[in-house]
Amino acid sequence: MQKRLLIVLGIIVAYRFLSVIPVPIADPTQLRDVLNSIVNSTDFGGFLNLLSGGALASFSIVLVGLTPFITASIISQLLTKAIPKLEELNKDGESGRRKINQWTRIVSIPLAVIQSIAFIYILRQTVLAGNTVVLAEPTPLEWIVAVGAMTAGAIFLMWLGELITEQGVGNGISLLIFAGILSQLPSILTSLGTPLFDTSQGALSVFGWFELPFNPVMFWIVLALTLGSLALLYLLVKINEAQRIITVNYAKRVQGNSNYGGVKSILPVKLIAAGVIPVIFAVAFLSLPAFIGQVLKATGNVDYLELANNLILWFQAPNPGSFTGDTFQAFIYPTMYFLLVILFTYFYTGIVFNSTEISENLQKQGGFIEGVRPGRATERYLSRTVNRLILFGALVLGFIAVTPFIAEYLAFQLTGISLTGLAIGGTGLLIVVVVGLEALRQINSRALMVTYDDYK
Repeated sequence: MQKRLLIVLGIIVAYRFLSVIPVPIADPTQLRDVLNSIVNSTDFGGFLNLLSGGALASFSIVLVGLTPFITASIISQLLTKAIPKLEELNKDGESGRRKINQWTRIVSIPLAVIQSIAFIYILRQTVLAGNTVVLAEPTPLEWIVAVGAMTAGAIFLMWLGELITEQGVGNGISLLIFAGILSQLPSILTSLGTPLFDTSQGALSVFGWFELPFNPVMFWIVLALTLGSLALLYLLVKINEAQRIITVNYAKRVQGNSNYGGVKSILPVKLIAAGVIPVIFAVAFLSLPAFIGQVLKATGNVDYLELANNLILWFQAPNPGSFTGDTFQAFIYPTMYFLLVILFTYFYTGIVFNSTEISENLQKQGGFIEGVRPGRATERYLSRTVNRLILFGALVLGFIAVTPFIAEYLAFQLTGISLTGLAIGGTGLLIVVVVGLEALRQINSRALMVTYDDYK
């Protein structure tokens, strides 16, 4: 077990080293300064930088990251439900799923190439628009080297994720995103700490006895955010661990001189069976329109300028200055985020919890749910139970996902203070908590399996 954890830790360390290796396209120091100004000037840039684990700020070879693989996974899972032959292949067991996963990896490669070209093009046009000369016109060889490096980085990350998954301590793709977000949390906390210690408008007075070196307004805001975050974390942990226990009875069978069955078992159904995948899918899906808007804007075509600005405005995480409720555009992203989390929760739960397959397996093994006939009746019972659980779980998960936006809005309306990055950090915190809980659960189960012989 220790060896597995050390391997996972080594892979994560290697990933963090890769995130600071720049693409060979310009002087690294000058490029980093320009990119930092670009990232800090837009919410979309800050959001991509968070999900890429800081790779955007350094224009790293792993900048494209896992987005191509996530997009390809969404496409393959949609096609699996839409095409009967793929659905049959998925039901064939491990061999069929391996073929689908292999096709998903193949589809990820052209997506990585397209996104690499788009990132370089957007960077060059943005730098030129800022009247800097860091990036000259790339030669065909420089294009090939840069695109090849970024595509190779995306493929390498995909392989690292699969290596982590093989160690049995969690989903590798989720853990890499977890590590990237965790590396950026200190900078997000710093953005909250800086105004907290700004005493230019006065210090915090404690009953008039003495003063503390805190901004009075910011102190109460941070205190409220801390208490709210703890309550939100408690709710998230409880919701993530909640499950419905279904009792399964197995009929007694006699084979020769041996008796089989005649026992009771349980079938646990989690309230949120999809885990953090709906949040990751929703974030990846919402980043595409803004990314397309950036590409259209970088072309410099006047005909596309209005559409590009609208896509960027509508589909980026709103900052507190714009999220004042004066215009409906600021509410598009949170609303779409909430709806997509619910949609992907239903969609992904249907993949990980197949009522038809479970009812067929129970019937083959002589199992039945008390008061429910085996076969189609069991399938309908399981589907009805899961749908009721998903409805509540998806609504709660969607509410937790948009709570940071609500906190930004209330803080700006009540105090006029812009808590920049709170919504971005809230989304990251949601992913970190759920992925951490799932990894901890798998580590505990594997540790119990390894030490099972020690228990008497």
